[in-house]
Amino acid sequence: MATAYINLGSNIGDRRSTIERAVAAIEADLGVSARRSQWVESEPWGFDSPNRFVNLGIAVDTDLEPIELLRRLQAVEKSIDPSSHRDAEGRYIDRVIDIDLIAVDHLVVDTPELTLPHPRMKERPFVMGPLLELCPDWL
Repeated sequence: MATAYINLGSNIGDRRSTIERAVAAIEADLGVSARRSQWVESEPWGFDSPNRFVNLGIAVDTDLEPIELLRRLQAVEKSIDPSSHRDAEGRYIDRVIDIDLIAVDHLVVDTPELTLPHPRMKERPFVMGPLLELCPDWL
């Protein structure tokens, strides 16, 4: 069994409620109870918007292969908000929900579909803070 670290974010709509709904869907789909970080509020990363993000880190124990876990997380994300997270030019935009698989234990994966640990996590305090809260010795 491995521990997967997941970051959820939202910057439009009822942000916390949407994230809570996503966590509940993940827990139901995986049949687990997630451990949660504190809520984090931050400016958008990688694009300009007046809408601040709320983020939450969760940790779940799973026997799923990382790629299968990613696909299930993507299905939860699409079930809540099927719209794209990027505009026509490929730039980030506001989003109702964003779910990122950050790490699975200390596993290293580098495929076209999945890179673990998340390649930009160290650039994002709203990811690192919750991750280190859930797993202080992760680094």
